[in-house]
Amino acid sequence: MNVNPWATKFSGPNPAADPRRMRRIIAEDQEWSLATVPLLSDLCINHIVQNFAEHPLLNELLEKHKRKVLAKISTNIPLQVTANLVSDEGYWRRCCVECWEVCDTSSYGGSWKRMFFERLLKNIIEFFVPDTTDIKVVLELVPLCRDFVKKLDIAQLLPPVKQFPETVDDESSDAGSDSDVNGPSMDHFDFSILLSKLTSLEELHVTYGVKDCGMNFEWNIFLFTYQDCFSLAKAIHSCKTLKVLKLPRNRIDDEKLRVLVKYMLNHPSLVELDLSHNLIEDNGAKVVAKLLHKTKLEKVNLCNNRISAYGARAIAYKVRRFSTLKSLNIRLNQIGDEGGEALARALMKSSVEEINLASNELTESVAIIFSELLMKNQTLTSIDLSCNNLGLEGGKQLQEGMSKNRTLMEFDLRLTDIGQEHEYAINQILHNNRERVWNAVCHPVKIIQATQVLSDHYLASE
Repeated sequence: MNVNPWATKFSGPNPAADPRRMRRIIAEDQEWSLATVPLLSDLCINHIVQNFAEHPLLNELLEKHKRKVLAKISTNIPLQVTANLVSDEGYWRRCCVECWEVCDTSSYGGSWKRMFFERLLKNIIEFFVPDTTDIKVVLELVPLCRDFVKKLDIAQLLPPVKQFPETVDDESSDAGSDSDVNGPSMDHFDFSILLSKLTSLEELHVTYGVKDCGMNFEWNIFLFTYQDCFSLAKAIHSCKTLKVLKLPRNRIDDEKLRVLVKYMLNHPSLVELDLSHNLIEDNGAKVVAKLLHKTKLEKVNLCNNRISAYGARAIAYKVRRFSTLKSLNIRLNQIGDEGGEALARALMKSSVEEINLASNELTESVAIIFSELLMKNQTLTSIDLSCNNLGLEGGKQLQEGMSKNRTLMEFDLRLTDIGQEHEYAINQILHNNRERVWNAVCHPVKIIQATQVLSDHYLASE
């Protein structure tokens, strides 16, 4: 029998059936396998994410797909695309964390989006250099952030860059002193171009000064100029939603305050004004008194100014007759006994709840009037007379007045020399007042809860 060697060679077992001789497929991606083919929806989502800046497709997606897109899109996408389209807090949280090391939303109503835009606008304004920075940087941001910015806290404002003249030979010119006169003005950022466009702004805090000026320190970079005053006044007038205005440490004097108040008269929403640590004297206090009559101010802070008895009497007159004031702070002024007595008498027929007259050179005579006030007033909850020389007799009078008071919760009498016995007795009365109010608030709640328990028990038994 003839055997064909070629037939023998190819009649053996099939090589493909031998696992040891099979061809192996080695993928470059070691996690890839035939069993993990991506879903078509995932491929579409990845495509949307990669092209989101050019084609921002979001509202047309299902909610579950929208969440995946928002979790993946880059935080570097231009704000012109995301500002009014993306409302997801998770996305804006990523934006905030990438921009700032410390992020706390408690001061921003718990909103990451609001924090992002408020801090972004704050940074732009604080580092805006007049005559150098293009104003378009601010104006282009306004349409994107106007619905989300409710508070602006500006801690510094940079002045224009000082231009030094070219050096010339002494022989050719001896008029070097003229360069200081003809140099650029020191006016700061013009708020009038911004505030009228922020339709949701409720709080504005501004301090004209420079942080970390280093060796470039000059007094005029901290100057609140008349042009600054006019532009800020117009801005406040145009911002009808503004509720809180704080202008501390700006060296505001009576003349500049008159300009500011002129534009604040009859403001529809302003309820809080902080003018602390300025240069306001009696004429300025008189202007503030007029403002109390023409607005709905509830809180005024005039701490650390130069107000004396005349200014205090002007404020007291308006507080007694026309004011909606709830809180008044005149700490660190020089109103003396005459001013203190005028304010105390005004408080007997007012709605004021908090008064601070600390460090005002008050003596025993004011304590006597306050004793009468404590007996008659039913609205005051906090009084601060600390750092005044009231003396033992003043302490006795205040203790007598407190014995008939049921509403005062806080009474600061530190460094008044009223004596430990009187201070202890007054603190005990304050403690009883707070306990009485606490029980009045909590007992109705407990009664309601007990009634609900009895009702549930009765229904269960039925």
